[in-house]
Amino acid sequence: MPTKTKLIKSAVVITALFSTVLSTTSLALSAERIESEVIAELKTSAASSVANNAFNMTTSNVMTHTAEKKVDESKRELMAILAKIEFFSAEFNQQIFDEAGNKLQQGSGLLAVSKPNLVNWQTIMPDESLIVSDGKNLWFYDPFVEQVSVYTLESAIANTPILLITSNDEQLWQDYSVKQLTDNRYLISANNENSRVKSLELSFVQKLNHLELAAFNILDATGQLSVITLIHQDKAPKASLFKFSVPEGVYLDDQR
Repeated sequence: MPTKTKLIKSAVVITALFSTVLSTTSLALSAERIESEVIAELKTSAASSVANNAFNMTTSNVMTHTAEKKVDESKRELMAILAKIEFFSAEFNQQIFDEAGNKLQQGSGLLAVSKPNLVNWQTIMPDESLIVSDGKNLWFYDPFVEQVSVYTLESAIANTPILLITSNDEQLWQDYSVKQLTDNRYLISANNENSRVKSLELSFVQKLNHLELAAFNILDATGQLSVITLIHQDKAPKASLFKFSVPEGVYLDDQR
């Protein structure tokens, strides 16, 4: 619109100069008529611009509202699915890829989950490690360096969003947005740009009358992608899996 206005003003100047050459008497009338036409066109253009802006703003607001509503609905749907999963245990295979898609590592282990907020994640290959959530604290044990790090569950969730599958606490979900990718795939994205884990993708498969978690992908801030597939054992995990005691002689890094 600014370009069109400049063109109109240039036309007025050129017409006025041309009228001066033809007749000094007719200049006032011609200029007055031209000015009237230009003002009318400018008014029409301005009205059209306002109408277009209003339409675009309304359309944008509707689209934003629709997108937000869809995100909220996806989060509620995912939380409803997870609410029906009281526990599971599974073997897992894990592949880690760099930002360019090159495979960096492959591993395997055991995963047990129970509500509320109980997790036992044991990596067996290629190196042993253990993550245990006892419902209040999250323990990271690395036997190779003989060190245990412990965090409060609340602070750990920011960098370990897999814990979201063990809780329906809406407070914990506020830091994440959810998008439904397909019927049984959901992408959980961190709202905090500084989060070490950028997204968590959950994939489910239909099993008789319920959905079962079949795989999940974790994308971290460095661009590394962990792809985990599950082989379910369909049995309730033992309560002892969710208790952790610091082994003798192991250094404790207490971050609580």
